[in-house]
Amino acid sequence: ISSGLLVPVILILIFFFLRSLLLLGGFFSQYLTMRQSGTMLHREVKQLTADNLSSLADRLPKGKLPVAACIAKMLEHSDSPAKVNYLLDEYECMVERELETPKMFTKMGPMLGLMGTLIPMGPALVGLSSGDIASMAYNMQIAFATTVVGLFAGAVGYVILQARQRWFVSDLASLEFIAGMTAKASSVEPTNAPQP
Repeated sequence: ISSGLLVPVILILIFFFLRSLLLLGGFFSQYLTMRQSGTMLHREVKQLTADNLSSLADRLPKGKLPVAACIAKMLEHSDSPAKVNYLLDEYECMVERELETPKMFTKMGPMLGLMGTLIPMGPALVGLSSGDIASMAYNMQIAFATTVVGLFAGAVGYVILQARQRWFVSDLASLEFIAGMTAKASSVEPTNAPQP
């Protein structure tokens, strides 16, 4: 049974390797976006007051920054606390979806690499006991290659997971701050009645 698992494990590891390369490319693009637009957005949030809250939508960076789109929607629906909370929850769900793939790579990459290491060790030891050095060398080569590929996929997943978690925690803090500001601004009603 374990020998029969070798081919699926190797195929999944090859898929993980190719997918981790694509993940690295997407992460690099996201890093450039966060470095440019994300820095500008967080600077605007730090300077946010009740006076300039209404003009925040105009100052948001244009581009593919999901948090900027969420902030724009929150400002549109600032008079509805339920809608603002829904948008916050929706963003958190999007964050969880974004983190699923790196989490899977972090856990499954080393596990599959270990499986790919241990499965060929049996035939390698049989080859060693029977004096078939060529068979042993072939199986050991497979064992070492699967370990390296599994650890590579796990390392890529871990690095991307840590960076994205840091970005998303910062984004969620900004969103909660803006949600609090909009709730405070909508609760303040102007009083036009003359004072006695």
